Amino acid sequence: MASGLRVHELSSRVFANTRKLRVWLPLGYEAPQNASRRYPVLYLNDGQNLFDPATAFAGVDWCVGESAARLIAEGLIPPLIVVGIDNATVERFREYMPYRTLRPLLLQPLGKRYPEFLLEEVMPVIEREYRVAGGAENTGLGGSSLGAVISLYTAIARRGVIGKLLLESPSLFVSSRQLLKLSRGVEEWPQRVFLAIGAGESGNAVRDRMHVRNVRALERILLRAGLDYSRLLVNVAENAGHNEGAWAHRLPQALAFLFGH
Repeated sequence: MASGLRVHELSSRVFANTRKLRVWLPLGYEAPQNASRRYPVLYLNDGQNLFDPATAFAGVDWCVGESAARLIAEGLIPPLIVVGIDNATVERFREYMPYRTLRPLLLQPLGKRYPEFLLEEVMPVIEREYRVAGGAENTGLGGSSLGAVISLYTAIARRGVIGKLLLESPSLFVSSRQLLKLSRGVEEWPQRVFLAIGAGESGNAVRDRMHVRNVRALERILLRAGLDYSRLLVNVAENAGHNEGAWAHRLPQALAFLFGH
């Protein structure tokens, strides 16, 4: 049976809007011999950018289906389900920001509602419609840029729920580095964390060094909290930019580390 993409419309009480959930299923999911099999799941933000260049920003997607299918076929990761959670377009910035920020200006963020949105609205739909394996060890969350910011915040706000965390080019500078400050007091982290940044994200050498320093600061925080490099993989990619192409390029490494045996 072919792998495929299913699309659901989700009406959110938490955010008072509607968006799509894009669910990628692995090869053989619907085969009779797998009828009782349950699958780990990875939830990713900015679902429009994950599977299809027609809906992705600037016409470049993460190639999630292709990369996941190849890694599964090669035996590097088990069959898994990937759920792309669409952003709310004009409300994306507010929904992905848990704190106020002055640069850029945002005085009424909605991001503190995101953990409730994920755990009480998105996850129940997926668990009802698909054979999802339970437990943090089978549950991943991730995103890029502000999608990584809200993933990090959610993993901290609802500790013990997310076992695999994918943080691509996290915008840790926002809100005067408030997420870094919050992270310092956290002792319980996901089982595995993939953390990556391009060394040329902005095209401005001063800003690029700042972005890399922030990622290295989070790396040190995680190491001090007890993670070692069997649980933490950090990739500072030379010359890589802040775009879907860079994130697609690093995705196989992230999937293999987070879900590999």
